[in-house]
Amino acid sequence: MGIVSWIFWGLFVGAIARLLLPGRQAIGIIWTILLGVAGAVVGGFFATEALGIGGIGDFSFGSFLIAVAGAFVLLAVATPLLERTERRREAEERR
Repeated sequence: MGIVSWIFWGLFVGAIARLLLPGRQAIGIIWTILLGVAGAVVGGFFATEALGIGGIGDFSFGSFLIAVAGAFVLLAVATPLLERTERRREAEERR
């Protein structure tokens, strides 16, 4: 049951991050889930290790905001990279 909850959590957090990022993101639901889960993990690690707040099993509104912030940062970094890859793929197909 743990992996299913991580998938739903990643989808939820990733969707919130996508709503907060202006413009169109050319990524699908799988990337949204992966970025959401990765953002939650990276944000949680940063908050726990660097800031000393939260914990592994703790859930609070603060941990939710940290997860969304982590997903937002990853999405902001990944979107241009994914778009560039997509443009290259399309250019190669036209050749």
